[in-house]
This record gives sequence, C-alpha cells and structure tokens, in this order.
Amino acid sequence: MVKLIRTLADHGDDVSCCAFSSSLLATCSLDKTIRLYSLSDFSELPHSPLRFHTYAVHCCCFSPSGHILASCSTDGTTVLWSAHSGQSLTVMEQPGGSPVRVCCFSPDSAYLASGAADGSVVLWNAQSYKLYRCGGVKDGSLVACAFSPDGSLLVTGSSGGDLTAWDNRMRCLHNEKAHDLGITCCDFSPRPLSGGEHGLQFYRLASSGQDCEIKLWVVSFTPVLGFELKYKSTLRGHCAPVLTCAFSYDGQMLVSGSVDKSVIIYDIGTQSVLYTLTQHTRYVTTCAFAPNTLLLATGSMDKTLNIWEFDLETPCQGSTSDQQKPLIEDWSEEDVSTWLRAQGLEELVGVFQMNNIDGKELLHLTKESLAGDLKIESLGLRSKVLRSIGELRTRMDSLSSGVPDEFVCPITRELMKDPVIASDGYSYEREAMESWIHKKKRTSPMTNLVLPSLVLTPNRTLKMAINRWLETHEK
Repeated sequence: MVKLIRTLADHGDDVSCCAFSSSLLATCSLDKTIRLYSLSDFSELPHSPLRFHTYAVHCCCFSPSGHILASCSTDGTTVLWSAHSGQSLTVMEQPGGSPVRVCCFSPDSAYLASGAADGSVVLWNAQSYKLYRCGGVKDGSLVACAFSPDGSLLVTGSSGGDLTAWDNRMRCLHNEKAHDLGITCCDFSPRPLSGGEHGLQFYRLASSGQDCEIKLWVVSFTPVLGFELKYKSTLRGHCAPVLTCAFSYDGQMLVSGSVDKSVIIYDIGTQSVLYTLTQHTRYVTTCAFAPNTLLLATGSMDKTLNIWEFDLETPCQGSTSDQQKPLIEDWSEEDVSTWLRAQGLEELVGVFQMNNIDGKELLHLTKESLAGDLKIESLGLRSKVLRSIGELRTRMDSLSSGVPDEFVCPITRELMKDPVIASDGYSYEREAMESWIHKKKRTSPMTNLVLPSLVLTPNRTLKMAINRWLETHEK
C-alpha cells in the first residue's frame, strides 16, 4: 500500500512543479518562489525559499548530479541555482522574452532545454550558460519536454497537441498530433526496452493531455535507421484532463495527476491501476518519483505537496519487481533484456530476443546451447553469461527468504550495508561501486551510459529502510 507521510504547505499559491535529487526535494509555485527540503526529515533548508523570479515559477528540475537546480518562469527567464547554497549561478533570458513554461537537463548535464509560450525551445550550454541551439513549433505553447535516457533525443509537447522530436543539434526529426485538445506533460522511461543491430535502442514515452488520456509510445532513433515513434496504448483512469505524468526510476510504474483531483499509479507491465490517491482538494498539477527510493511527491492547486511512501510489505516497483514475480522463470523476454544490460551484456540483447529467450529458457541455458543454438562465439561472453545465471540462482534463494530486491546491490547481488547513490540514480553497496570506479569504469553498471559524475552520495533513506526490515526479520 501507499501511505501519506508528510504534507508540505509552505507555498502561498498553487504548487506548479516538484523534483527530486538523491538528497533534496524542490518545489515551485505561482507565488514566485522555489523551496528546498532535505529528504532525511523534510525540513526546509536554511537558504530556502529561493527568490528571483518576478512572476509565477512554472517548472523546476535538478541536474543529474543533483548539484544544480533550474527554474523557469512567466518572467521569461530560466535561472540556475546551486542546490546546496541557494546561490544564483546565472539567469538565461528566453529569446523574445516569452514566458518559459518548462525546462529539463540532458542526462549528461551538458545541456538544459527550455520551452516557452511562443513555441520556442532553446538548448542552453549548461556549463558556459550560453545559447547553443534553438527551434520552435508553429502550433501552440511549449508545455512539456523530456530527453531520452541516452541524450540523443529531445521530445517536446505543445498546447496544440503535437509531440515533436529533435536531435542533439535541434533538428526536427518528427512531428505528430498526439492529443487532440493539447499536451500537458511527457516523460521517458529511464530504462531502454531493447537493443539490436546498429546500436538501435527502444524507449518508452508517456504523454498526458487535456483529452483525459495518457498515451504510451515506443521511440527509436539511430543516425543509420532514423527516427520512429509508434503508438502503443492508452491509459484512461482519469475522468478529467491529465496535467502531469512521470515514470518511476525503474520504469515499471507511471504516476499521473488530474483535474479530477486524483493521483493514479499504474503498473506499466500490466497497464493496470495499482493505487488511486484522493487526498488533494484541488487540481493535481505535478508528481515525481524519488530516484531509487520508496517515495512519491504530488503537488496541487490546493497549495500543498504530499509525500507518499510505499509500504515495504507490498510490491512497490511495478510488474517486474521480484516481490511480485519471485520466480525468475516467470520473466518475460523484456525482463531478460533488462537483466542482460544490468550485467553489462547489452551486446547480447538482440541475440536473446531473436531466439525468444524468456526467464524459463534463460535458466536452462548451457555452454553448449550458448555456442550452438545462440551462436555466441566468444568464450569470454559465454562464461560471463553462465556466471551471471549462477548468480541468478543464488538470487532466487535470497528472494525465497523474503529479501526485497531493492535492498540488494546490483553489482554484488547481496544485501547492502552501506548503500550509496551514484550519478546514474541507482543505489549500490559503497565498496562495490568504489571498486567498479577504481577499475576505470566511468559507465553505469545498470545502464552502461557514461556517469556524469563519480560522486557517491549516502542513501540514508534506503539504509533506514534496510535496517527496519532487518529488525523485523532477524528472528
């Protein structure tokens, strides 16, 4: 179940946006301020609220490392702040001075995108603070934007209802009418769906609209094969316009907020409703999952922000959580693909998919079938696959004893004692991650993308959760 653990009521007007870093929560409001809270106890930081904007603040977001906070406003500016000191680092003025409705950082922190009411979208260099590229849409205001997990794509949504895809040079790749009455939000799932030839990656994208619907899409793009956007399905849990949507850090859940005052949490695998939350008294304008913790924030025109926690006794990570699917032999082909990437075996994803390897087939693979049936020529790769399958069987033993998988380090597959959050947003055992980095691996063990920073931040929330679990299971 999901329980409300805190309500923040410091803003004097509608809460317009909220965002998490690994240690902080940021909120912004039509009252022209941005507020910062510590995740350890939800106390407001000494330098909060942040004041600069002269009109309503519409959006705020953290850089992937969590050190920089961006905010944008009706006053036509996007401001970068030091998250830890509250100092204003720069003020970037939208060309033409149009109200800025939305902003987001690229996964490598190199760029910040800002979208405005006049349809303009600007890509700023986040280090030099200079305008890098700009573009625009003809129909409506820019109200939504999101980078793909690999940073190769920027997708924007307009009040006219169009989804537009841009490459990293702000060249328009695709434009499509997605919601008849206008888009309100869009978000990429942080996990790729699959890989294949030519480095092709597939990503899940969600968009919400004034038509009361959430649509799920699959996006693919490479310089060789080009761009493709495919509609997959529609979620219709709300009875009024959907104003916001966001994926969980593992991509297995989607949360949405609506004019009907409700918050709905969906299981992406089954596309079923997991929870409906109805504590807000006015429109729900914003929602966000914390990175790699059991927290959700929802904000509303009732001037409050609610903090929710997922009960450890119930599934909290959607359809592919091992608490819901304790048997690895129940894994789908997509689950196997996700597991391969986590093991650093992404080059085999295409091979496994072509051979329809699901969880049951995975557990029965042998050195003979890897070489003969799957045609994996490299002895080293075959050995790594077999070692990883052996670790899976050990993991099954762990799961049968009831250890939640989010408490297990992705590298060691053991219960974490000193969890830390890396700049990829995932938690690891400190010693294991330090060893990973020491071996000159600047890539994420989970996504294989380059780590924007090597800083490791203690995950106190997760450590407390592990300690609570141990206290109740020691006997």
